[in-house]
Amino acid sequence: MSQLVDRTITALRSEHDTLAGLVRTLTDEQLATTSGASDWTVAQALSHLGSGAEIGLAPIARAAGETVAAEDNQTIWARWDASSPRAQAEGFLEHNARWLETVEALTPEQRSSLSVDLGFLPEPVPLLTAVAMRLNEVANHSWDVRVAFEPDAGVDAESAAVLVEHLTGPLGFMLGFFAKPAELADPVSLAIPGGGLVIDDAVTVVDHLDAPSATFNGSAEAFVRLVSGRLKAPYDQGVTAEGNLTLDDLRKVFPGY
Repeated sequence: MSQLVDRTITALRSEHDTLAGLVRTLTDEQLATTSGASDWTVAQALSHLGSGAEIGLAPIARAAGETVAAEDNQTIWARWDASSPRAQAEGFLEHNARWLETVEALTPEQRSSLSVDLGFLPEPVPLLTAVAMRLNEVANHSWDVRVAFEPDAGVDAESAAVLVEHLTGPLGFMLGFFAKPAELADPVSLAIPGGGLVIDDAVTVVDHLDAPSATFNGSAEAFVRLVSGRLKAPYDQGVTAEGNLTLDDLRKVFPGY
């Protein structure tokens, strides 16, 4: 698991460097462009990532033994929402970098042993789960920003591979919150890149399937976007599903969040 923590942090660094490089070039007009999350502008997607980094820093710092005074979440969100698009973009650059630098500075022992109280889950989680949840946010919302200017953009390939691995383990619980297995009349075992997806009374990602009933014909990054509700036209070109369900069936199971 320690290697997976390291790979996740490395993927988060790559995501930040890529997105920061783009954000520094954006004009005020571009920041007002609709992002891949159609209810948000590019600046609002960056604000979501930036406020999430600000909120998420304190629990990790506390877990590492630091004394941290933090605002409540509602106050932080209100401050970000009231900021200008330019300030939201600059705030993302500042706070996401600060979150990442804090995590990168953790020792190998801390990376394997820290327990993080995120505040909205029933109990503290291993650092692995906390950074996996952050990668899921960053990878998908980075795509939201990038696709506004590059229609053929995908989720970063390494981030996608790491996230599929996480979905078989520490992130699997999230499927219970946003997947809708009742949308399908019959059980499905779907072959996906790097494993399989089982849909019956619940939805589970597994590391292999012996006899799949269907196949997802797409990359790992397309699967990650499917799970987050982002595999929609016109961003689904070349992706299909065959067997005892269709791509539209899968979209019903994963309506997005």
